[in-house]
Amino acid sequence: MSIEDDIAFLERVPTLALMGREALRVIAISVEHYTLTRGQTLFHEGEAADCAYVVQEGSLRVAPEDPQLAMRPGHSARAGEGALIGEMALLTETRRPATATALEPAEVLRIPRNVFLRTLESYPDAARELTRRLSERVSATLADLERVRERLEAIEDVRRR
Repeated sequence: MSIEDDIAFLERVPTLALMGREALRVIAISVEHYTLTRGQTLFHEGEAADCAYVVQEGSLRVAPEDPQLAMRPGHSARAGEGALIGEMALLTETRRPATATALEPAEVLRIPRNVFLRTLESYPDAARELTRRLSERVSATLADLERVRERLEAIEDVRRR
């Protein structure tokens, strides 16, 4: 794939598209392409994370290594074309919360944290837009958690009666 193809692909990834074409050009120059075979592990739960991955082709299962936990609703996900996996690792030092395994042959792009952060420094408008969107997502998550808390309290009140 050419740099222009990589840029066009990255523009279709919602979180990355916020950054704009010029910032994505810098990232596209630095991405690493990886090919995975079916069943191959991209990363393991608990590993230090210094990058994010974008699924270019195929799909991966992202799930905890504990099979009991992996079966619980919301603990496993299928990441298909255009999915950004491990986005928090682009912003901060963290560990992988789950293991990513190819469900079929797959191609992924690796975006190193240091490249991402340098790009944000060079493109402050992209950094502001990304910060705004991430703040909206955090606020929405907090609102969802508040609704869950209220429901749990209502259930507990019914049980006490």
